[in-house]
Amino acid sequence: MSDPRPRIDTAGRRARLGRRHLLAPAHRAATPEEVADAVLGLHATDAATVHLAAGARLAAPGPGAVERALYDDVSLVRLLCMRRTLFAVGADLVPAVWSSTAQAIAARERRGMTTWVLDGVPGWDERRLDDVEHRTLAALAARGAATAAELATDVPGLRETIVVSPGKPYEAAVAVSTRILRVLAAEGRVRRGRPRGGWTSSSFRWTPGTAFTDRPAPPAAEARADLARRWLAAYGPATVEDLKWWTGWTLTDTRRALAATGAVEILLDDGADGLALPEDLGPVPQPEPWAALLPALDPTAMGWKARDWYLDPGHVPRLFDRSGNIGPTVWWNGRIIGGWAQRADGEIVWRLLTDDGGRAAASAVADEAARLAAWVGEVRVTPRFRTPLERELTG
Repeated sequence: MSDPRPRIDTAGRRARLGRRHLLAPAHRAATPEEVADAVLGLHATDAATVHLAAGARLAAPGPGAVERALYDDVSLVRLLCMRRTLFAVGADLVPAVWSSTAQAIAARERRGMTTWVLDGVPGWDERRLDDVEHRTLAALAARGAATAAELATDVPGLRETIVVSPGKPYEAAVAVSTRILRVLAAEGRVRRGRPRGGWTSSSFRWTPGTAFTDRPAPPAAEARADLARRWLAAYGPATVEDLKWWTGWTLTDTRRALAATGAVEILLDDGADGLALPEDLGPVPQPEPWAALLPALDPTAMGWKARDWYLDPGHVPRLFDRSGNIGPTVWWNGRIIGGWAQRADGEIVWRLLTDDGGRAAASAVADEAARLAAWVGEVRVTPRFRTPLERELTG
């Protein structure tokens, strides 16, 4: 007896990806806010990724609009959220992400930091820690913007250090400021301001923040259901495990959130059980042929746990580092066909790991490389997490 559930094949999933992730040229966005909303947030662990991921999806790419959104309008907000990863999220999505995910992470970060400081710094207790935090916030308010080193000149307690991994080859002394500022940022009490260098720099100034708890936020279960619905609209059809991995939620919370969306059970091409929103069961027109050069940790490349429908498992060892971070990738019509890098002289180079796309793919990739080089200009980009293929290409 045939399975009565709707079926969405791989071609349909790739068509959705090209259109909804704004990668097909006709679907590119006008603003970085539109880009972040389309993919529910841009990975922000590597400063360059936010700009490169937005640029791949913008009709007129360039760092200016992204810097405006991050630092002037604050319409993109950095949160430590899904999978304890830093994302730049659209301001309207912040309440749902905070309540569903980031709030619990911030609480864990505070507990861990408190234990770390009180156990590691002689003479510190909770009152001393609280005093240093308040002095830090006051110093930042007075300065308006400051580096961690500048704040430490105002608040001597921030200069104290803790030796981590004592006796190990990688033993190091870590300043208390590192963990305190991380927790204050996770709570939204401070935020990252403009970097000290260009847009690829991870050396930044802190600025006062508005606590995420100051924004009206729904209860956690309601927020999880809202985020799950948005995720299915952007990344569906997909599996329960995909969403559980993407969010970092427990399996129970993931299942409850998906149930609240009214998602429909479907079959995927590989026979896996999938879920899709009721309004997303019909065919989706294929976009025009498209190519894309996506950066390391791009949200599309990291959007699902099960990736075989867009990534040949045989290519994983060359495109990922040992910690599971994906490097720069080359895409053709909804699947990864290679990787790219920027050499020291600024040249954008790539290597195709399959020739399935033929001359059309090679030509489109060359056009995208030229488009990327045009707006990156004199800037040099080296991924924070380097992969075997990226190293080969730059070598």
